[in-house]
Amino acid sequence: MRTAITILLVLVLGVAGAMYLAQLGGTVEIKVGDAWIGTSFPIALLLLATFFLVLHGILAAIAGIRRWPQRMRAKRAAKRRAEGDAAVTRTLIALAAGTAEAARLEVRKARSYLGDTPQTLLLTAEAERLSGREEAASDAFRLLAQRDDARFLGLRGLLRQAMQRGDWDAAQALAKEAEAVQPGAAWLREERAQLALHTRDWREALALQAPDLPKPVLALAAAAQEPDPAKAAELERQAFQADKAFPPAAVAHANRLRAGGSSRRARGVLEEAWSASPHPDLAVPYLADEPDDLNRVKAAEGLIRRNPNAAESRLLLARSALAAGLTGRARTALEALVASGEADRRAYLLLAELEEAEHGESAEARAAQAKWLRQAAAAPPEPRWRCAHCGTDHAAWAPVCSACDTVGQIGWTKSAKASVPAATAA
Repeated sequence: MRTAITILLVLVLGVAGAMYLAQLGGTVEIKVGDAWIGTSFPIALLLLATFFLVLHGILAAIAGIRRWPQRMRAKRAAKRRAEGDAAVTRTLIALAAGTAEAARLEVRKARSYLGDTPQTLLLTAEAERLSGREEAASDAFRLLAQRDDARFLGLRGLLRQAMQRGDWDAAQALAKEAEAVQPGAAWLREERAQLALHTRDWREALALQAPDLPKPVLALAAAAQEPDPAKAAELERQAFQADKAFPPAAVAHANRLRAGGSSRRARGVLEEAWSASPHPDLAVPYLADEPDDLNRVKAAEGLIRRNPNAAESRLLLARSALAAGLTGRARTALEALVASGEADRRAYLLLAELEEAEHGESAEARAAQAKWLRQAAAAPPEPRWRCAHCGTDHAAWAPVCSACDTVGQIGWTKSAKASVPAATAA
């Protein structure tokens, strides 16, 4: 309705204007020399309007002829883009379906239509990788890396390839380049963390907070790599503070404090660690400065005072008392350990030593020793540093299992099974 009213108004105004011009009097004359042309004013206006309409038509036709090649090129380009987009879609479908040759064929069509765009180069690389042509994929990734608008994509692909083939030096260089292009990328952070673990760059792994690995393991491993003693000491302190039940961190931190003249603080660290998780390695530096066996018994009592009923506490007290000749105290601790049900092979072997210390080579001593040795053979073996991934036992803790090369899986593990049957020992 609004359009109809608008058209009607325009017609009314046009008719009114024409009637007005028709009522105007006067003539229009054009005189050139002796020749002249004359007409009425309305006719002159009509002729002038007709002239301008014809001129406009001629100019529009000329412009259309001049733009015709450009329109044809644009039409062909649009057609090629449409065909290229269709080829890209078919490439994606082929990649999703796992048909490598179809993907390579379609991506070649896409490149012929669209050229070497970031999309076609990335699809080319993925199609070549799917077909097992890693070198061709690398070429496509390098072309991507040479483009300012897709450099990160190319570096990402080259980094993945380098890590898959175990070229860690190349992977580190590519990771640094990618970090410069896209700082703080979450994917790159994870890849750099994995790369740091593979290259045993513990400080880098700690800085990146490598996933699935506790901070104490990384901090202690990084301290061993740190050439600056002050920084190494700080890393050991961080490892201990992160997990006071992690004996290697406590021992390293305490040894560093002792070396720096802070023996009292070192003893406090070991006592705190023993309270959190008793471990025989903690007792070694704690008792190291004692001048004789009796003083070692007193030191052992100080170490275990926060949890005297723990199995390791009773074993330490019994071993120290037996070395000092305090057989009564040793027997009390060992019998309490056996009664608790937490005794392992070490407790029964100490009881066998205790029988010899108390009764010498008598028949009674030999009978008692035989009894304890039989029970030792049937008892659970002592805890060990064991890899949770492959089950390999280790003499000491290490950040990496030497058998399976797994990081952060070595832990202090108890075993519920005896390694030697009781009948065999008998």
